[in-house]
Amino acid sequence: QVQLVESGGGLVQAGGSLRLSCTTSGRTFSSSVMGWFRRAPAKEREFVAAISWNSDNTYYADSVKGRFTISRDNAKNTMYLQMNSLKPDDTAVYSCAARGSGNVLLTTNHNLYSYWGQGTQVTVSS
Repeated sequence: QVQLVESGGGLVQAGGSLRLSCTTSGRTFSSSVMGWFRRAPAKEREFVAAISWNSDNTYYADSVKGRFTISRDNAKNTMYLQMNSLKPDDTAVYSCAARGSGNVLLTTNHNLYSYWGQGTQVTVSS
């Protein structure tokens, strides 16, 4: 059974930091593009960041560029999202996702990601 499990969410004050983790099991994603998305209450799902299979390429939404860093450790089957200088607008459920093998393009389109985690809540207080 393929699983992506997020952890590391929580409540933090504005200006604070959190690090999210996404641990995979059931199949290897070491050759897959992976990404983070988020959904705030009453809003549509929003792309946050994506990373290539070998970490050579990353891409960020403008809203998080310079504050968030995506990374991965294929040996540990884990992807990370380091979030610094958090703002109340960053409050959302954050989900990790993976594209199927062979799809090497980083994309912001959530429909092109085949595997999803359940999400972890991040709440930033003002």
